[in-house]
Amino acid sequence: MENLMVVYRSCKVIWTLLVTILGYASTLPVGDDSICTAEELAKYSIIFTGKWSQTAFPKQYPLYRPPAQWSSMLGVTHSSDYSMWKKNEYASNGVRDFAEKGEAWVLMKEIEEAGEKIQSVHGIFSAPAISSGTGQTSTELEVHSRHPLVSFVVRIVPSPDWFVGIDSLNLCEGDHWMEEISIDLFPYDAGTDSGFTFSSPNFATIPQDTVTEITCSSPSHPANSFYYPKLKILPPIAQVTMVKLKKNQLGLSAPYLNLPAKSNEIIDSVSETPLDCEVSQWSSWGLCRGLCRKTGTKIRTRFVLLHPANNGMPCPNLDEETGCEPENCV
Repeated sequence: MENLMVVYRSCKVIWTLLVTILGYASTLPVGDDSICTAEELAKYSIIFTGKWSQTAFPKQYPLYRPPAQWSSMLGVTHSSDYSMWKKNEYASNGVRDFAEKGEAWVLMKEIEEAGEKIQSVHGIFSAPAISSGTGQTSTELEVHSRHPLVSFVVRIVPSPDWFVGIDSLNLCEGDHWMEEISIDLFPYDAGTDSGFTFSSPNFATIPQDTVTEITCSSPSHPANSFYYPKLKILPPIAQVTMVKLKKNQLGLSAPYLNLPAKSNEIIDSVSETPLDCEVSQWSSWGLCRGLCRKTGTKIRTRFVLLHPANNGMPCPNLDEETGCEPENCV
């Protein structure tokens, strides 16, 4: 009996240790290759640069009502058991509202409901909108060793439900924080609206689709504003740079707030995207005109759907003439 009690006590100790270890592990970020052991807190300046120019993206480039521009940035620092959005997964109601209308209330509520998965109110950050397709905006963000991941969204304006952003970028590298990182950004479709062009009317996708990356060949519809079948990849439509602030910089404003992106002039000259002329189908032949018992002429026409840009293929002839025999001659 005494031996049984010893075994029981030993099992109870082991079980207590196991429960303690598992309980501790459940509070750690999941899915990471390693646990962040860097100093507890770090601050970064985050600079968003719009590269959406008419040179790089000439097809259907929005010039008015409204012109090409970017919404404000909304982001959060978090642990790996939270996700603001993910490629090939369904967008939340908050991301849908933000991507379609630029409304942030539902997305903010979803962030708040994440609780300890985000770094409290200090983990939420935003930056002002950009009133043109090119330009910069910036802010500061704070990451914690238990919340080292960064996610954000910026809406493409105008668009059906298109956005750019980052999903769960880890700024911690084992025992230290990254000093600086720059990432090219490409457009995503939230999967909630079926429009093909920047100015498409609201047309809900039923059933809802997953978040997908928009490429030069997908969606493969010629009406798609990003459809450039001669390109291998789209040029980046934006870029984000994060720079770790020194301790003597903490509390200072980011130095790039709302500065014009002068470097875009160089980037755009390199990223000239040729756009070939597109024309409609031929109309039917017109009436045959001419004198009876003599050869007459008839004409058919077509019109320009898309004017060429950046040394793209020029438009062909828009009218064509052929011989014919006049009808109804007496």
